Amino acid sequence: MSSDPNWRGEPLQKGRHKLSRDAVKASQRERILRAMLECVGRNGYEATTVPEVVATARVSRSAFYEFFTDKTDCFLAVCDEIAGDLLRDLIALANERDWVAATRLGAHLYLAWWQERPTFASAYLVSLPTVGEPALAQRERQYAAFRAMFADLGVRAREEQPELPPLSDLVPRVLVAALTELVAEEVRAGRTAELTELADEVALVSIRLLADDATAQRALAGADVADG
Repeated sequence: MSSDPNWRGEPLQKGRHKLSRDAVKASQRERILRAMLECVGRNGYEATTVPEVVATARVSRSAFYEFFTDKTDCFLAVCDEIAGDLLRDLIALANERDWVAATRLGAHLYLAWWQERPTFASAYLVSLPTVGEPALAQRERQYAAFRAMFADLGVRAREEQPELPPLSDLVPRVLVAALTELVAEEVRAGRTAELTELADEVALVSIRLLADDATAQRALAGADVADG
């Protein structure tokens, strides 16, 4: 789900049509989610209101409350979909030639993803954690998915480098928590536009934790050669 500040929902044609009730409901829900994304992207989470979302989606207020209990519930659903998109993009890097290359590209992709969505980054990483228990539960769901991704990356590293010691279960947890907080800190400091400048360092730290210092040094040397 991508953002377009000029987007407005296109309601289904009035009158008779061949769509089932389920298809109509699915269309309404999708427009509401997209409208929430656009409104938060324009105004931030705190300033976004249900009436604004409804008007942007071009659905009735009652339709909104058929799917969501309130603004937070709707925004959490958007976050789930968007985080799923990001995770799929990162997992697709498994097709890279080796795990180190995948990690380096993944670091850049991850930071660029947030850099390109500054208002959403602020809403999700800074504002949302203050909402309460539902937001914390949503965050934990996403953390679990990203921890599993790093665990799989660690498995691949050991397939390609059998000499590596077993990966500690703590490493994926540390990586997810640290990277999330790093991006949140940069967003809070107003440095969202410079996030990709951290990509090489983030990749090296990740490689060091997932493997060892020697692998990270080889990765750094390879990067220097490529840049040269």
